[in-house]
Formats: sequence, C-alpha cells, structure tokens
Amino acid sequence: MPEKSLNELRANVRELYDKGVAALQKNNLDYAIELFMQVLRSEPACYDAREALRATQHRRSATRSKGLFSRVWGATNTMTKGRLALRSDPIEAIQIAEEALNDDPSNAAAHQLLADGALAAGFPKTAILSLEVAFKFNPSDRKLAEKLADATTQIGQRARAEKILRDLLATDPTDPGLNEKLKNLLASRTLAEGGYEALADGSGSYRDILKDKDQSVRLEQEQRTVKDVDVVQRLLQDAETRLASDPDNLRLLRDIADLHLKHNNPDRAIQTYQRILEVSGIQDPTILKLIRDARLAAIDLRVQELDPAAPDHPARLADIESERQAFRIDDARQRAESNPTDLMVRFDLGELYLKAGRVSEAIAELQKSQNNPNRRIASMVLLAQCFSRRNMNDLAARKLQEALKEKVVFDDEKKEIHYQLGLMLEKMGRPNEAIEQFKIVYEADIGFRDVATKIDAYYASQP
Repeated sequence: MPEKSLNELRANVRELYDKGVAALQKNNLDYAIELFMQVLRSEPACYDAREALRATQHRRSATRSKGLFSRVWGATNTMTKGRLALRSDPIEAIQIAEEALNDDPSNAAAHQLLADGALAAGFPKTAILSLEVAFKFNPSDRKLAEKLADATTQIGQRARAEKILRDLLATDPTDPGLNEKLKNLLASRTLAEGGYEALADGSGSYRDILKDKDQSVRLEQEQRTVKDVDVVQRLLQDAETRLASDPDNLRLLRDIADLHLKHNNPDRAIQTYQRILEVSGIQDPTILKLIRDARLAAIDLRVQELDPAAPDHPARLADIESERQAFRIDDARQRAESNPTDLMVRFDLGELYLKAGRVSEAIAELQKSQNNPNRRIASMVLLAQCFSRRNMNDLAARKLQEALKEKVVFDDEKKEIHYQLGLMLEKMGRPNEAIEQFKIVYEADIGFRDVATKIDAYYASQP
C-alpha cells in the first residue's frame, strides 16, 4: 500500500484533517490529536496527517506532565501488545505505537515499533519519521541504522543511505552483510543515474542510454503527436455525440473538458468546466482548480505562439509573463479572502508575493502559513528569504535555525536549510560558522549544489 498525499484523501477524511489543523492553530491540542488519529484510522498511509500528529504530540507534551511510574507501566504494556500485533497486522501495530506516542512522543520503543510496522506496511516515509528519532536516542544500534538505510534507499535518498552504511562499516570494515548492502546500493545508484533502472522495470528502453538519445526522443514524439491529435479528435467527436442525448452528464462533460485541454484548446475546456459547475450547482474545488490550470494553459499557449525571431518578442514575452504572475496572485488572493483559515492558500500567496518582490505582503502571509504543520518549515525558509532581501540577516539566520530544530528527517529540504544558513552566515561575515553548515551537507551529499567546491576551497586555504 503506497503512502498517500492529502490530495488523495476522500472528501470526508480531508475535512477531518482540515479540522485538526484548525484545532492545532487554536492550540486545542487534545481535540487536534483526536482528529488526526481519526484520519489515520481511516487512511493509515497518509504521511501528512502522521507528520501533523507528531508535531501536535510534541507541542502537547511540552505543556503537560505525567507520573513516571504510570508512564513506564503503561508504556511497557502497550509495547508488549504492539509487538504481538506486529506479527499479523502491522497497521494495528502502528496505531498502538501512536497511542503510546500520544502519552510520550519521545518514547524510543514506540518509535521503533511504529517504524517496524510502517516498513512492514510499505510506508518508508512514515518509518523514517520514527527511525530518525529512535536512532537519535540510540546511535549505536546497528539494526536501527540498517533499517534507516533501507528506508532512505526506498524513497531515493541513496546518499543518506550510503553515509549510514559507510559509518557502520567504519566500526566493522569486514562485515560481509554490510559490504553486500553497500555494494547493492552503489549499483542501484549507478543504474538510476545512468538510466538503466527504468530499463530494468520496463518503463524505459535501450535508446534512453544511447548517445543520440535526444534525437531519438524527438523523432518519436513527432510521430506520436500526429497520432495522439487524431485520437483526441475522434474521442471528442464521440463524446460530444453522446452528450447531445444526455446534456447534463457530468462524467461526459468532464471527459470533454479534459480532451479539449489535450487538444490545446483551453478556452473550450474552461467553458465546459464552467458548464459542470452550473449543472452540479456545487463550487467543486477540484473543478475550480482545473479552471485555474486551464487559464494558465491558455497563457502558455500564447507564449508558444510567439515568433522568437520577431523584434518585439522579448517585450511581448515579458508582458505575458507579467500577466501570468498577476493572474496567479489575484487568484490566490481571492481564494484566501473566501477562505481565511486555509493556510495552504496563505502559503501559496506568500510564495507568489515573494517571487513578485512584494516582500512586506509575503511576510504577512507566510507568518500565518507557518501555523500549518505541513507548511511550517517551508514557510520559515521563505520568511528567512524575505528577511534576507531586507538585509535583516540576523532575523533570517534565526528563522533558519528555528526550522532546523523542528526538521527531524535529514532529507533534501534539511540540506537546503543548512545550505541557506551557511550562505546567510557568509553574508553576515561569519565564515567559520558558515563552513560548519556546508560540512553538514557535504558529509551527507557531496553532490548537493556547490558544497564540494566550498569545502575544497576552505581546506585548500588552511595552512
């Protein structure tokens, strides 16, 4: 069972999640935990809900205390029950572990149980969320380290997995099992980087790794485009014929609108999507989003129709891009005004304001969106960029340090935060502190941005 995003949740489950976020924002932590638990009982594969629950558990833990004896006694019984459940039902084991973490979010045994259940259920991101915590409490536990390496490999974080395995081998270089794991990891990394992995699973072909790959792809696409256009036209004709006898068929209308988009006719697609809203009488968020996407597609089409050789091409392109930016900002602003508690929209609006150089407005929106646990860290990073643009470098550095404290998993996002903090410290004239941030990234991923160049230059400058 693959892990799910918020967009994949059923409407009633997504509503529970949104209520949980609202309760968290109001600091109604007990109610927020119960709502997030309800979401996870219905959709145990929802990683975003799991992450939100963990943030709420930690916040509540800081405001309450519990007797040591009752905590240890309760945790022991819960772990025994959870280990028994793990043998036959990993989802039940995960739920039992979450109940224990509701009482004590730093319970290392509960995190280990949850990680084992998540790995058995095929939830590697969920497993990593707990493995990082458990490994932090017990860094010498080889089994934990191997599980963390396996989980990070599953989600494509091969550099992180490689570092974990190399650290283990540093203490026992002759271990055959670890050497075999590292060999397999390096082989899979080579396959992925060379394009052979897609060949092995049937999603690629040998032409993907030929020197003339670009040319073969272009020729194939030209042939496929002619064929696809013909197919889309026939499908449109068929759907519109059936619609004539059933004009209020929402499924047919949706198919026709989607086909118009594929046929590079966004204006007709917009008209059909709006017809769906009229027939259904509901302002369906999914259809509203499709209308927004179609309007952006119409702008993209105008860009494609420009003549690059025309003398006024740069000016016309700039005008269209300005129109696109204005449309996106206006659309996000309207959605924020119609639903003031939707912090996801606040984040989108803040990001758009920042890209447009409207820093004050960006700060106002991002300060609100950082109350959403799923956009909290990303909001902090963008706030740091806002402060940096105003030369408020101390505030920017502080915000990045705050984000690092809350970011548990060492993924690409955390690497980026360390990197940005390093740049900020350089800007503030603190090179020694900056290089320490770059070293953290270098140790995990030598290929990240230009950290290798920065580290090499630093050591070359040392006597």
